[in-house]
Amino acid sequence: MAHVPVLYNSVLAGLQPRAGGFYIDGTVGGGGHAAGILERSGPDGRLLGFDRDPAALRAASARLASFGERVRLVQASYVRMAEYAEPGSADGILLDLGMSSLQMDDPARGFAFMREGPLDMRFDPAAELTAAAIVNEWTPHEIAAVLFQYGEERHSRRIARAIVEARPIATTSRLAEVVARALGGRREKIHPATRTFQALRIAVNGELEAVEAVLPIAATLLKPGGRLGVITFHSLEDRIVKQFMRSRARNSEDANFMPSLREVTRKPIEPAAEEVAANSRARSARLRVAEKL
Repeated sequence: MAHVPVLYNSVLAGLQPRAGGFYIDGTVGGGGHAAGILERSGPDGRLLGFDRDPAALRAASARLASFGERVRLVQASYVRMAEYAEPGSADGILLDLGMSSLQMDDPARGFAFMREGPLDMRFDPAAELTAAAIVNEWTPHEIAAVLFQYGEERHSRRIARAIVEARPIATTSRLAEVVARALGGRREKIHPATRTFQALRIAVNGELEAVEAVLPIAATLLKPGGRLGVITFHSLEDRIVKQFMRSRARNSEDANFMPSLREVTRKPIEPAAEEVAANSRARSARLRVAEKL
């Protein structure tokens, strides 16, 4: 499946790209949102894009080639964006925290349980920690903690015990089978292994810690009137983003508090039914936007 940027029109409406502006895409992925930002900010708007995944950067580079020197792409985590941009320089910053179709559809990356692949799940293939290491080397207590904290899995201990008993587990399909068997015939709207795979991916890539770290960095890089847009795909990420934006927008307990952000979206923007029908992976996407004061 080709890379389909979620909430595309909502992102552009929220960031309001303009000619001559400077924008940062912290999760450039396949370059879909970046292309839209560059088109709207033409003829001289610039974009700095980051991604930990070299395959994503190759795809983005090909997609954005027509914009020439207006684009700079960097293989790095978005938490390093302050190394490449000055404080108060950005007109807009986007963080799309979901996986791209490029990653999900490649069995060798190990993100999907519907396809046979190794237990990898690394955004950066050069990173040390893999899902296989967690599944096959960590203690039942450690695995259960990951599943409960990052997957909000109520049956985390039962699944962790089943995983340890089934070792060694080498593939995504085998892990999904172990989890499904541990949960028996429980009927849910999602596959029984969904939360386990989400939790392992978050743990492998340190995703929540990275989100918490990058938000204040992004706020510092924005110029007054610049906007920060963040797309989340599960409640843990959305809670972090909501609390950050809200804490910078107001503090009723401190009379001397000076807000530094304005919440453009009091409630997150969700995809329309038409978008979900065309791209099922957009179903859980939520966009929040804040403006630098």
